Amino acid sequence: MSSTDRWLLPAGVEEILPPRAWRLDALRRRLLDLYWSWGYELMFPPFIEFLESLLTGVANDLELQTFKIMDQMSGRLMGIRADMTPQAARIDAHVLQREVPTRLCYLGSVLRARPEGVSTSRSPLQVGAEIFGHEGEASDAEVVALMLETLRCAGVEELTLDLGHVGIYRSIAGEAALDENAERELFEILRRKAVPEFRRMLASLDLSARDRQRLAALIELHGGREVLAEARERLVTDGGEVAAALDRIEAVADTVARDYAWVDLHFDLAELHSYNYENGLVFGAFAPGAGQALARGGRYDGIGEAFGRARAATGFSADLKRLLQYVTAPNDKRTGEGIHAPADDDPALELRIAELRGDGERVVRALPGDQSRPEDYACDRRLVHEQGEWRLRPID
Repeated sequence: MSSTDRWLLPAGVEEILPPRAWRLDALRRRLLDLYWSWGYELMFPPFIEFLESLLTGVANDLELQTFKIMDQMSGRLMGIRADMTPQAARIDAHVLQREVPTRLCYLGSVLRARPEGVSTSRSPLQVGAEIFGHEGEASDAEVVALMLETLRCAGVEELTLDLGHVGIYRSIAGEAALDENAERELFEILRRKAVPEFRRMLASLDLSARDRQRLAALIELHGGREVLAEARERLVTDGGEVAAALDRIEAVADTVARDYAWVDLHFDLAELHSYNYENGLVFGAFAPGAGQALARGGRYDGIGEAFGRARAATGFSADLKRLLQYVTAPNDKRTGEGIHAPADDDPALELRIAELRGDGERVVRALPGDQSRPEDYACDRRLVHEQGEWRLRPID
């Protein structure tokens, strides 16, 4: 390894340097205040857990994304978390054990073995919120609304909300009696939106004309509100799960249209972002020019079953570092205001500095022999000794 290579970071791993780090922290504090105002309780689960706990149940979908190491104390395999949602489910089911709906939020680093998309981080700073213990559409609508508020708080001004429902594909595939391998392979093709490959596979399967037509319709059903009406004509045969799923999508869409008129709505019935993880309404928020969703979420009922309590659950998450690009000219004083104090041992100066810091000001004190200028520390004022007292003066 050359001397220059020693300073390289692994692909997909980045650091946040000043002054962006203060902007990031200002956004973090705003978001946690937002979640508190909505009644969400903050938790800090461990960065590393025993593997069997971290990948229990539906979290097995995360196995390929999870870094694994050996615990030298116990000899057991441990995993570095790739997603905090399974940890939230464990805490709700096994630790809190409440009977009432529980709202939890979190913010912390996760580590992934591979990026989820082009130019995405392998070390996101994940922020998110979950509701456990409520099955109705109201909890879906609440987490969608909180996701939109999160993005608005970060400064995102244009958004498209993509809505789908995993239950539609599950129901149609079940009625078509697809075996497990065929169902999973067809799902993977749908997720990639590979239309020619999808149609070739459908043609190779032993299906009735009705089942083939319903599955074929999924990849075509995306667009505006008209998609829901068309889906009822092409997919619903006798009510049941498909009709209920469409009702759920429409109810949430109505709430968003009423409360967030600035958000464009898009419907995609082939949206199966995490098929084995989620089992109900799924959603993602997209901004113009962003190839990947800024935030995603969905319903994943039963996630706590492996921990002894099969609770209904819905939630969303985002990468705080990705949202930082939308934060403009923050008002937070930590990003660029400050007072420069000279290297003087006057007790009156000590008192004045303490007073200013107590008032919330940022004061940078010069060190003896320090030849730096106030501008080097992003200070816009200085303390000057005038007429027997230390006064604030702007920097010329």
